[in-house]
Amino acid sequence: MNKFYKNLKKTYVIAEIGVNHNNNIKIAKKLIDYAKIAGADAVKFQTFSAERLVLPGTRKVKYQKIDSKDKETHYQMIKKLELSLDHHKTLFKYCKKNKIEFISTPYDVQSAKFLNKLGVKVFKTASADIIDFGLHNYLASLNKPIVISTGMSTVNEINQVLKIYKNKKKLGNVSLLHCVSNYPCSLKSINLNSLYMLKKLYKCTVGFSDHTEGNISSCLSLAMGSQIIEKHFTLDKKMKGPDHKASCNPSELKKLIKDLRKTETILGKKIKKKQDEENEMSNISRKSLYYAKNLKKNSIIKDNHLKALRPGFGISPMEIKKIIGKKINREIKINSQFKFKHLK
Repeated sequence: MNKFYKNLKKTYVIAEIGVNHNNNIKIAKKLIDYAKIAGADAVKFQTFSAERLVLPGTRKVKYQKIDSKDKETHYQMIKKLELSLDHHKTLFKYCKKNKIEFISTPYDVQSAKFLNKLGVKVFKTASADIIDFGLHNYLASLNKPIVISTGMSTVNEINQVLKIYKNKKKLGNVSLLHCVSNYPCSLKSINLNSLYMLKKLYKCTVGFSDHTEGNISSCLSLAMGSQIIEKHFTLDKKMKGPDHKASCNPSELKKLIKDLRKTETILGKKIKKKQDEENEMSNISRKSLYYAKNLKKNSIIKDNHLKALRPGFGISPMEIKKIIGKKINREIKINSQFKFKHLK
């Protein structure tokens, strides 16, 4: 577990704003406000230059199209969602003022350097960029937590990218997020059990970038060891843009975080013990040892001299082997409770 997350006592929740600000600073600030109200630990943006990211003419992915007649290219879509450097600075300060962590995903080394200079404490890489070794080489040179999404990746690709951090002795800074890169993705593709594999194989903090509808997948992931949850977040699913439809709105984000906190409470600690609220039930419904017969003083206790009955205030039937064959020091009446002080 890396140094940023090792002291956390609760799941770290990232509200993924991404490009859902629609390049509008007022919308971005509203999203930060609602994320804070919902109880998120961090908001996450995306830092990129369209010219350094996309070849002009590149088509959109199916989910990014508004309808079948949408002729806008991937480049054109990305270009109009490009958050300016000044807006980054404004939002970084706004997050600091509102005491919520500002995280952003850099899509190239130049963007990562800008974020580092800005003072960003946590970096998050996109699933698509697990193969961008240049970007990861730079991030590995920083002494900061790096959260790597693993959507679309193979074990071999994860091994290769982690070699970069291992070679630079920064593997302790790395967290891996299980992810399925579709918006939304189907439940049959989630395969949350892979979290066990990631945790066991790489011995690092793991989490879940949730692109499903609803909260059940995120909540279940906590039982598999997830310590970080990321969820796309919008003001309104009907807003224009590629990610709004597959994002949760403010009330849904609040409900998700509430459900996550309930899940943490339900999961509890990795120990088995009697709970305080079970004491009354234990005292009444468990059994104690009682005498099954009238016994004279100096009688030697036999199996048929004792019986297990409710309530359970007395000596547990589990102690019976310590009692059989012992001599009693007094006269005993049937149905009286056995006590060790009765023994000679």
